[in-house]
This record gives sequence, structure tokens and C-alpha cells, in this order.
Amino acid sequence: MTGQTSNADVTIEHISVSAYTIPTDAPEADGTLTWDSTTIVVVEATAGGVQGVGYTYADIAAAQLIERKLAEVVQGRDALAVPGAWAAMVHAIRNLGRPGLASAAIAAVDTALWDLKARLLNLPLVTLLGSIHTGVPVYGSGGFTSYSNDRLQEQLSNWVRLGITRVKMKVGADPLRDLERVRLAREAIGMEAELFVDANGAYNRKRALAWAETYAELGATWFEEPVSSDDLEGLRLLRDRGPIGMDITAGEYGYDLFYFRRMLEAGAVDVLQADATRCAGITDFLRVGALCAAHNIPLSAHTAPALHLHPCCALAPSMNIEYFHDHVRIEELLFDGVQLPVDGILSPDRSRSGLGLEFKRADAERYAV
Repeated sequence: MTGQTSNADVTIEHISVSAYTIPTDAPEADGTLTWDSTTIVVVEATAGGVQGVGYTYADIAAAQLIERKLAEVVQGRDALAVPGAWAAMVHAIRNLGRPGLASAAIAAVDTALWDLKARLLNLPLVTLLGSIHTGVPVYGSGGFTSYSNDRLQEQLSNWVRLGITRVKMKVGADPLRDLERVRLAREAIGMEAELFVDANGAYNRKRALAWAETYAELGATWFEEPVSSDDLEGLRLLRDRGPIGMDITAGEYGYDLFYFRRMLEAGAVDVLQADATRCAGITDFLRVGALCAAHNIPLSAHTAPALHLHPCCALAPSMNIEYFHDHVRIEELLFDGVQLPVDGILSPDRSRSGLGLEFKRADAERYAV
């Protein structure tokens, strides 16, 4: 096998972790939450003189968990046996609870280990995983409920001008404004672009059904979390009784395979969303892709486009990647090698090994926490 190092005895020498909080460029809100900053936890894994990088979007507590517990679990293990390191981390957090911060922390380490393995073999990660797609469509995501009408229209129309023909906006915080906002969004993007709406679980079942009809009349083809993602019966109700041509989607809060299996077995979604920064990394993200394939359901990657690009190109069910405003800003700020969509398609740079990202530590330092 060609590469920078041999397969034998390449052990993980060191895991380092750092966290950075980046203010938003304007106040942001969705149907159920408001925020003014985002924290990214960055992990660097070293073996054989090579360094891999991974990250998650989570509280600084995830960084502390990595530093105090997970680092010692994976240091000294075989750098080419990533699933083994992943299993050891999952075993180590048994008494801490798998969902939430623990899975986010594992995700950052796991992603760094996949990046490290690909770099050790001098391969782009998509080649290591086995490429199926040359690129994946993205949809522009933002349209926060805190935005003015002018800001909403400007952001959505800019994506369309860049060739991104699918855009998503937030709804649900103020139902009295939602109809006007969605009408303005449609006006801004024209009739050819697809319009997605995301309620973040803000509605109850009957209200969600009513809004689904209204949004469909304005050409919305995607209704994300119309009810809580924990309400599988409610999601199934929306899927069965909602307008023809409107996909019901959810899954971004999945932290383990059992969550995704329950959602698929309930017939709750037309498109399953998963987030490798939450579902314990690329290792389990690939398994979610297998579940989608088994249920003949498309997979959509939630946020973190630079991280999801390579694994999505290696999964047959991949439908799209969320080109989320906050994460696009952060990834371009903190990493060299971030790819830009061309005609709405994000494609990996196959001339670079691993994820193709280089951490810009000096640029990140001002945001360190």
C-alpha cells in the first residue's frame, strides 16, 4: 500500500484539544431558541509524525471530557484501526450517558482519527472510504427568525445567485409573522429555487398540519421538524397527511444508531438527517448511511459542511449537505482547504489527503476559551 508510513505499529501518540467561541455576525434565532455565538471544539491527533484534525460544535465541556477521559483511552492504540478506538471511547463513557456531550466529544476525536488515518496513507478520506459520488448538492441554510425582512431576502437571494438552488429558513417563533416571511422568501428566490422551512419542533401536530398546507401553497418542498423530533407519531402523521411533494425531515438530534433506527422503523421521515459532529463521529455516520440504504430513505447531512463532504461522497443514500450560515463562516475562518460549492455542488479536493483541512491556529487564537 502506498503512503507515508507502513501499516505496522503506527500508534496514536497524542491527542490535543482546544475550544473556540465565535460570535455570530448578527443575533440569531429559530423556532425555539436564540443564540449569539457558536463554540467549536477542535481535536488534533498525532501518529507517525502526521497530524489529523477533527471537530464538533458543542459546549466547552466536550473539550474537558476529551482532555480528562477520552485522550487517554485512544493514545497508544493502532492509528489505522479507527473503529476500535471508537468502540473504546464508547465503552469508557458508559456511566456518563451516551447522548449529548459525550457523543459530541467522541465525534471530534473520531473525526480526527479518520483524518489521521487517511493522511498516514496519503489518501483523501473519500478515497479511503470508497467514493460513490463526485460531489453532493448543498442547500443554503439560515433565514433566522431574528432577521429583518430585508436581511432574510438578501441572504436567501444571495445563495440563489451563487448557484445554490435550494434554501432553508427558520419558522415557528412567531406564527403571526411566518406567512409574511415565507412569502417574502419566495419573492426573493423566485419560483425556480426550492424553499425549505424548519420549525425546530415549534408546532403541535394540528398546527403543523395547517402550516404544512400553507407552506406548500408557497412552494415549500421540505418541512423540517414540524413537531418535536421525539414525537415520532406526530412526524408520521405529518408524513402521511401532509401535502404531496413536501418532504418531512428530522434526525439532527440523533446521538446513536438506536435513535435513527427507531425513527426509520416508525416511518417518521421522508429524509433522515444525521450530524457526524453529534452522532459520535464519522464511524457512526457511516452506519447511519447503511441504515438509510436498508430502509430506502435518503440521508441529509446536518450542518458542518466541510466535515461531512468526504463521508457523504462515500454514501449512496446521500441527498444533500446543509450549508449552514454559522458553520460556513467558522470553517472558512479556522481552516485552510475549505471547498466552496460550484453550481450548488460541493466536491472534495482529491489532491489533498484526509479531509483536506489545515487548522489555522493563529487565526483561531483570538477566540480561544
